[in-house]
Amino acid sequence: MDMTNNEYDRLTKKMSPNTKLYLTLPKAFFIGGLICCLGQALFNLYTFWGLNEQNARSVTSITLVFFSALLTGLKLYDKIAKHGGAGTLVPITGFANSVVAPALEFKTEGFILGTAAKMFVIAGPVIVYGIITSVLYGIILYLVQLGG
Repeated sequence: MDMTNNEYDRLTKKMSPNTKLYLTLPKAFFIGGLICCLGQALFNLYTFWGLNEQNARSVTSITLVFFSALLTGLKLYDKIAKHGGAGTLVPITGFANSVVAPALEFKTEGFILGTAAKMFVIAGPVIVYGIITSVLYGIILYLVQLGG
């Protein structure tokens, strides 16, 4: 079927549902807020148990990543994300989900060519550009401190 770009644009607009921002924005804010509240509650719990602040932050992040990976593996994270939208993508839990989901999707292709090869399909560019930016920032900071 040959279509012009204008015909294709009209067809996709016709078939795509309209976003109801008055519903999706509050839900994303609420779900993202719940994730952040859970993180704060975990941090408070870990400091109550005697961890210093730095260790409590680390253990809180690890716990949130673990829960996100677990919920992704149990196919529950997608159900939460269906309602929470960007509220589930922004925190560290969204990053963990972006690593685990492709790994699970391609596990039928085997451990090496499936899970291991596809694990960082989505998160890989974030890791690469995050590392590059960190290195550049470190070099700039070093040069500024060297001159000052």
